[in-house]
Amino acid sequence: MLKMQKYQGFGNDYLILNPKENELKLEEKQISFLCRRNFGIGADGILYGPIEAGEKQYIRIFNSDGSEACHSGNGVIIFAKYLKDTGNWKEKKGTLYTKAGKFEIEFLGEKEEKIRVCMGKPVFACDKIPVVGDTEEIVNEPLLFHGNLYNATCVSVGTPNCVIMMENVSGQKVRELGPYVENASYFPNQANLQLCHVKDEKHIELEIYERGAGYTLSSGTGACAAVASAYRLGVCGKEVIVTMPGGELLIEIKSDFTMYLTGRAEKVGTFYVAEHFFV
Repeated sequence: MLKMQKYQGFGNDYLILNPKENELKLEEKQISFLCRRNFGIGADGILYGPIEAGEKQYIRIFNSDGSEACHSGNGVIIFAKYLKDTGNWKEKKGTLYTKAGKFEIEFLGEKEEKIRVCMGKPVFACDKIPVVGDTEEIVNEPLLFHGNLYNATCVSVGTPNCVIMMENVSGQKVRELGPYVENASYFPNQANLQLCHVKDEKHIELEIYERGAGYTLSSGTGACAAVASAYRLGVCGKEVIVTMPGGELLIEIKSDFTMYLTGRAEKVGTFYVAEHFFV
């Protein structure tokens, strides 16, 4: 019997598999089965952990198609909430490690209902994202997707992202364009797509298509990528509310371009998977 917890943050949902409670080590096919909405439990991905190495706590992040992700802003928030709920974290501050590095986490408010994550600094260098281009950076430059040119900004916040500014954004448009951006030859490791509308310097509207997961209601990493791009273009300030179909996240940019993400997460329930599920 496989025991999993399900959490969600603004509609971005993850299953949590604790290796201390389960002997099964998931394979790609098993992950995709569990994440399917109609045949499995249903989720945007799986968080595997905590994996302890000395005093450090690591998590592995898997997309719904079974591929492994380097980082997820909402995923880190969700896992921090899980550790708090289960009594593994008693302090207001802590550190989690992913494939993308370490992330400092702080619980805010008297009830510690808000979670703030240091997301590090965005990277615009093409060779670091990576993205194939004729310039060192692609910032508001035309890229060809599905036969049309779009002014795009490419940025990494632990994962490669392509941000396109638009006057109007919609779930339909990002679903149409997302697969072409995700698999474009510009991106050797694929890329996430954010369609971004800047309402004013403090408010952004966002629609997101994630590599390995598809259309998603919210993304902490995607929100950071969009704000980093908008700030680089000079169209937003250092504190921005990002509105997505799943809800709102606060993104802060410090003077050295270090970014902070503040959001919430809640437990949906505990699930037990039958032994014959993977047979």
